[in-house]
Amino acid sequence: MNNYSIADQFSLLAKLIDIHGENSFKAKTYSITAYNIEKLPVQLSTMEHAEILSTKGIGESTGKKIIELLQTGKLTALEDILLKTPQGVVELLNIKGIGPKKIHAIWKEMEIESVGELLYACQENRLKLYKGFGEKTQQSLIETIEFYQNNKGSFLFAQIEVVEPQITAHLKKLFGNDKAFVTGGFKRQLEYLDELEYVVALNNEEIKTKLLSANPPELLAEEKDSLLYKLLNGLRLRLFTGENDWQKRLFTKSCSEEFCTSLLQQYPTLNFTSIENDHAELFKQATITFIPPYARETGSVIEKAKKGSLPNVILPTDIKGVIHSHSNWSDGSNTIEEMANAAQAKGLEYLVISDHSKSAYYAQGLSEEKIAAQHKYVDELNAKNPSFKIFKSIESDILNDGSLDYSNSILGTFDLVIASVHSNLKMSEEKAMSRLVTAIENPYTTILGHMTGRLLLSRKGYQIDHKKIIDACAANKVVIELNAHPSRLDMDWRYIAYALEKNVLISINPDAHNLEGFDDTRYGVLVAQKALLTKEQNLSSFGLKEFEGYLEKK
Repeated sequence: MNNYSIADQFSLLAKLIDIHGENSFKAKTYSITAYNIEKLPVQLSTMEHAEILSTKGIGESTGKKIIELLQTGKLTALEDILLKTPQGVVELLNIKGIGPKKIHAIWKEMEIESVGELLYACQENRLKLYKGFGEKTQQSLIETIEFYQNNKGSFLFAQIEVVEPQITAHLKKLFGNDKAFVTGGFKRQLEYLDELEYVVALNNEEIKTKLLSANPPELLAEEKDSLLYKLLNGLRLRLFTGENDWQKRLFTKSCSEEFCTSLLQQYPTLNFTSIENDHAELFKQATITFIPPYARETGSVIEKAKKGSLPNVILPTDIKGVIHSHSNWSDGSNTIEEMANAAQAKGLEYLVISDHSKSAYYAQGLSEEKIAAQHKYVDELNAKNPSFKIFKSIESDILNDGSLDYSNSILGTFDLVIASVHSNLKMSEEKAMSRLVTAIENPYTTILGHMTGRLLLSRKGYQIDHKKIIDACAANKVVIELNAHPSRLDMDWRYIAYALEKNVLISINPDAHNLEGFDDTRYGVLVAQKALLTKEQNLSSFGLKEFEGYLEKK
């Protein structure tokens, strides 16, 4: 172990002590030790133990720890504090612009434990509410975190969608319009991707030669029938190669393994030559209804296609209102009037303002007094514009015991209530289930917000029995939100089919904290298509009169 490696261990120990808010004198001592070790003219591993203990700038206590490291390869003090520190908190040290003291505040005060959670909090304008985190710091962190995440290799669908058209156009220009086709997880509209995949009807050598132009991507791996590249933005690019049988590969890579196996077992004589990119001809051969790539996930969808019973799935244009949005009364960026005007300009019929409740102090949650003032303001806005309606709502925190954040008399003043968990996310399944079911059974709960609290690529979310939660929503006529923020997409689309079996309405909601957030609804629609959701089964597709009627009945 060389001096730089030893210094790194002491430097990390110092930072972790500061992150925990523990003995600052110790932290400073270890930091100075790390600095002194880096400046030593000789390697510590070549020195006698007595010489190490007497070296200027090291001292006896830290000297013993150096000897421990040299003998065992471990530093017990560091291992002990690492056991007490969430891995995501340690990872925050990789983000430039925040040191251990700020990480302490992020972890202990904001209850944020990962890079992804920190990015989401910045996007929700949460950080600027804390001392030492101004708006400039928040924006700088967003840029730094996005750069950091991009270089880790996994990307949200929304991030891939921005760059895919340029990449596709470039590959078609290089290889020919009829030689390069996007496929894989992007074609299937998966929530996030590790690779952007293409089928290229050329051999490996031809492709490599054509890619040796200006700014060539980095070749990571080569196999007989594929090439894996890494682009400058960190995105991995998988090219499935070969001049023969590429049409079949274009189809098989646009399906899940389960779907592909099931289809080929049932229709082994399918002819893949001269198959168009959308594969409509293939399904005509099988004499079944066309199954679009987003629905090619399970074998059961093939049975529906045989019966010609695939529904007309929801489209982005089917969304009629914005349900679940935050204004500058809590942690949003815009006034309610600005939000209403923007929604109306998009052709929408209504806006549901659902600012945070009082327990969400970090988001300037609304007190009872602020609620009364906001409701008066909404009435005034509605009176000025009778052709568009703003509904009074709240995103009420589900407290630890499952109760909501206000008394029934306050909850009764809203047109609808979205109940969501925002705190104490490290629950056992038993605790999470009890908490959620209690909230669902509250007669004022209209919609269950972001069911698991997950953040894609950042936080798994708490463990729940999805079917039991859906059953509870069915019994209490509670709508389940499909939170359309690209980092959430929660509920998971894989459970929507069961919800529909139980006649539970879904509501695709943007959880918008600014005007641009309205557009996130589209990402919720794209994953809902995978579950074959129709507009009739989605609350935010209800027109104004139908929505009002639903709320009155509720």
